[in-house]
Amino acid sequence: MKVLNIISCGYRATLEEQDDTIVWITHAIRGAGADIDILLRGPATNYVATGQKVSPISIGGREQKHAPDIYGQVASLAGKEAKIFVAAEDMDSRGLKREDCLPAAQPIRTDDLPTLIRGYDAVWHW
Repeated sequence: MKVLNIISCGYRATLEEQDDTIVWITHAIRGAGADIDILLRGPATNYVATGQKVSPISIGGREQKHAPDIYGQVASLAGKEAKIFVAAEDMDSRGLKREDCLPAAQPIRTDDLPTLIRGYDAVWHW
């Protein structure tokens, strides 16, 4: 079964965890042999922006040095041959230029989504 994961809720649980839960589960499912790709929309579009860095934060004398690296997780997913689609209009509205994004990210216009979706057996929207 070929699955498209549409992720539009960006930074879900990244305060509690060191990854985006849906990107993480996509890694796990792909690692188990599933043919699964992702489409990033809305706030999740920022996942492909290069140069992201989260500085350590100190709360109550405790320093958290291991911030989430969502860009790295998406890049790793692309390294596992998953296709990474990004809503082009959401990139435009956030001022993201193609050259400032993960090279494997493929912008796709809203008008082209029906054609993309027809190529999948299941579409999961998060």
